[in-house]
Amino acid sequence: MQDASQDQISIGESFNEFYNGFIDQLPGIGLGLLIIILGVLIGTLIGNFARQRISKQTNDPLMSRFLGKTIKIIALIIAIMLALKAAGLGGIATAILTAAGASAVVLGFAFKDIGENFIAGIILAFNRPFNVNDTIEIGDNFGKVKALEFRYTKLKTFDGKDVYIPNSDVLTTPVTNYTEDGFFRWSFVIGIAYEDNIEGAKKTVMKALREQPDVIEDDEHQNFVIEDELATSTVNLKVFFWVDTTDFRRMALITKGNVVRAVKEALEDNGYYMPADIQEIKIYGGNKDVDLPIRLSAPQQKIIEDKKV
Repeated sequence: MQDASQDQISIGESFNEFYNGFIDQLPGIGLGLLIIILGVLIGTLIGNFARQRISKQTNDPLMSRFLGKTIKIIALIIAIMLALKAAGLGGIATAILTAAGASAVVLGFAFKDIGENFIAGIILAFNRPFNVNDTIEIGDNFGKVKALEFRYTKLKTFDGKDVYIPNSDVLTTPVTNYTEDGFFRWSFVIGIAYEDNIEGAKKTVMKALREQPDVIEDDEHQNFVIEDELATSTVNLKVFFWVDTTDFRRMALITKGNVVRAVKEALEDNGYYMPADIQEIKIYGGNKDVDLPIRLSAPQQKIIEDKKV
């Protein structure tokens, strides 16, 4: 009975000591919470201020957003460390820092990909081959840049998919930027008949290009037409022309369609014939007089009759 009473007294004393210690630390805990709240507020204000300033000075929203988030996180970490010390838990703060340093190697191996992507994100924030809304191609991914985060780069494809590419892949994979300088050169092939005048056809094509308002031509960006191939039934001309790629996917494709239509119509209006491929049919066997189940449609029959006339 005496031992049980002593145990109850010891438990009561321990509880009283814990309670008294907790009451004594309440001001420090309250101060720590206040420091964390102020740290979050100050970090948010500084981060937003830095983001706006950097965005105005560099006209670079990706870098400004990235650095703004980095400042917020650093401010939060500092606030937590100060809050622990203010609450009388400096030993915990020291232990956290010590444990972080001691486990850095282990975590480095365990989270190797995360570390690589984070470091790659920092590098891309300061030195990268694209900006927000640039049309780029990374490997098999093709779309507009929407965000650069700590671990990934976000693309919006033209068929509506959101693609998240690890920053380490962005850093080590060739990146094709279609809109960095605002110009892109399209090309297509058009065939004319062998009896047509090639130089005349090329002049007709160039005239059609110059009449298109969305086709760009200056000293640096020159449009031209060249003989590309002697095909089975046509002399193929290859047409090269420059377009504005600010709105790459839509306007560039619309411009290309307008150019193809204008060139085709211009050649037809100037009497150039664009024949289809000729198919040669050979019949093997002893009997030469074989009826073939071939019938010409009305338009083709009329073309043949007009040529005979």
